[in-house]
Amino acid sequence: MLRKLLTAAFAVLACASAHAEPQEINFGIISTESASSLRADWQPILEDMEKKTGYKVKAFFANDYAGIIEGMRFNKVQMAWFGNKSAMEAVDRANGEVFAQMTYADGSPGYWSLLITHKDSSFKTLDDVLKRGKEIAYGAGDPQSTSGTLVPGYYLYAANGIDPKTHYKSMRVGNHESNLMAIAAKQVDVAITNTETWEKFQKREPEKAATIRILWKSPLIAADPLVWRNDIPAEMKTKVKAFFLGYGRGDTADAKRELANVNKLTFGVFNDSTNKQLVPFRQLELFKEKAKVEADDKMDAEAKQAKLNEINKKLADLNGQVASTK
Repeated sequence: MLRKLLTAAFAVLACASAHAEPQEINFGIISTESASSLRADWQPILEDMEKKTGYKVKAFFANDYAGIIEGMRFNKVQMAWFGNKSAMEAVDRANGEVFAQMTYADGSPGYWSLLITHKDSSFKTLDDVLKRGKEIAYGAGDPQSTSGTLVPGYYLYAANGIDPKTHYKSMRVGNHESNLMAIAAKQVDVAITNTETWEKFQKREPEKAATIRILWKSPLIAADPLVWRNDIPAEMKTKVKAFFLGYGRGDTADAKRELANVNKLTFGVFNDSTNKQLVPFRQLELFKEKAKVEADDKMDAEAKQAKLNEINKKLADLNGQVASTK
């Protein structure tokens, strides 16, 4: 009888333990720069998050954006800072959900992709790059980067009927900071970066920054989202959202210190957000895919029309989501 009671008690404790709220959060940080630079900039914010929520918060780094997405997929990352493109992947493949959005320290509503070259380069204009691709070693962005791949992929390349994989003499993939360094060292001829990293680079590496010339600037990209796993406990969501939405707001000395922490990242305060933030970027992906299909003269006509019908339906669904929010 006693054995049965003990067994039942242990079962109850095990069940309670299995459903207990986790006390640790692994916070993923996408690899826009070196892990050491990102750790230095993010650590004060994560330490404040730990103090105010009561959870142990650990920074999680990976070599590329895909590593953070996979970390969330397998619950090694519970929440993360993403770009909009990588956030789409996290929502679609890793049970992610957008819960907040960055703003910018200078008051701008977003940021921009940049195509850059060395000031001594013979490629003086964007037209030079479009016409002389076979002379160019290109520094591409991370495949999951909004500003490194998605936005230039449409506005810079698809809009000009170019596939960067075949346009350039050679192509290497890097993060935004490493692409800036590669241009400064003349390791590649042109490269993609973004204004977030460029602003920080100008402060950290002013001599190298002085060697860089901007050839192209994209349309505005909406500020980055924060994403959590949809299945984390409701109480954790409440505490974490309250932390971010309150961080750096107000006139107290503590709020000013917090704002200085996010300003170092080029960010301002955080605003509430949802997955609807990603709709324009989903449209962009589909527009790019549609342009590629329309330009494919080797595809069977019936298969092409079926694919275009599928894309148009997805676009119509997304347009309906936008209309429903107005």
